[in-house]
Amino acid sequence: MRKSRRRSCPRWCMTTTRPVQKTSGLSRKTEMRFQGFCEFRPRILVDVSHIDMTTTVFGFKVSMPIMIAPTAMQKMAHPDGEYATARAASAAGTIMTLSSWATSSVEEVASTGPGIRFFQFYVLKDRNVVAQLVRKAERAGFKAIVLTVDTPRLGRREADIKNGFALPPNLTLKNFEGLDIGKMDRTNDSGLTTYAAEQVDRSLSWKDVKWLQTITTLPILVKGVLTAEDTRVAVQAGAAGIIVSNHGARQLDYVPATIMALEEVVKAAQGKLPVFLDGGVRRGTDVFKALALGASGVFIGRPVLFSLAAEGEAGVKKVLQMLRDEFELTMALSGCRSLKEITRDHIMTEHDRPRVAPRL
Repeated sequence: MRKSRRRSCPRWCMTTTRPVQKTSGLSRKTEMRFQGFCEFRPRILVDVSHIDMTTTVFGFKVSMPIMIAPTAMQKMAHPDGEYATARAASAAGTIMTLSSWATSSVEEVASTGPGIRFFQFYVLKDRNVVAQLVRKAERAGFKAIVLTVDTPRLGRREADIKNGFALPPNLTLKNFEGLDIGKMDRTNDSGLTTYAAEQVDRSLSWKDVKWLQTITTLPILVKGVLTAEDTRVAVQAGAAGIIVSNHGARQLDYVPATIMALEEVVKAAQGKLPVFLDGGVRRGTDVFKALALGASGVFIGRPVLFSLAAEGEAGVKKVLQMLRDEFELTMALSGCRSLKEITRDHIMTEHDRPRVAPRL
């Protein structure tokens, strides 16, 4: 495992044999998979003296296909919270996605300086509030909307229940200030679960994706897709992109790891929209696997929070640089000079292996 300066963080990667942390009451290998899932097929004697990792996302050029996923309440990890993450993402030339449940508002994040930023939210029961949030993000210069669709209810997060999770009294969900939608109080259960049950609309359906398109011109990414069936519906509904995500393996036990679901989604999308991967990326080699399986890029969540808690803005910068360096090295050792040269032929999964019939 790699250690931060002040605390050690477990190595979470797609190729570990360790189960995910106990978040839903059962330890499941749902965010990452065993080592034999994917092996590399490197090409040799390729001039890799220059490696180009740049790409474009909805017309915006980024330095690498590694972007920051939405994670809530970052000031619980570090006093600078989303400010630090925004500055680090901008310095790295990549995209930050701000959670609607952030402890810094879209305006405050925008005030940190220039940068490419997306805004994530859940569809709330009060559609007027949703429209206000979208307009706030547009005015603050955010470039896309990320709609999380896998949480009509929160999964059973037993650690939150045991700890009676709630925001500390000195913190608030800044994007909701001035809006009459209640606040997250401490309860006998999980304050987060109670708050979500009160505010998130369980009736959310594909028609709401259509409705969102009527109130914004920003591209809408649907986050939480794991199947070909939903991919085809997302295309028909006019989604601008898909993020393959299982919500950090905290929602539903026995769902596949995102890397396992990725290729199914990519094939169903048929190139009609970009597909991104969220969850389980802990090494540059993981980024390479995702792109080889057809992803246009990856979003990272826990590595950002771990590094933010350890060293603030410097920690987030460090983890982005580490992943960048590891990804560049993986490309070089695989004989790939640009992202377009990373192909399915560069990896072999367990499904590619020939099946040998047992001897009778």
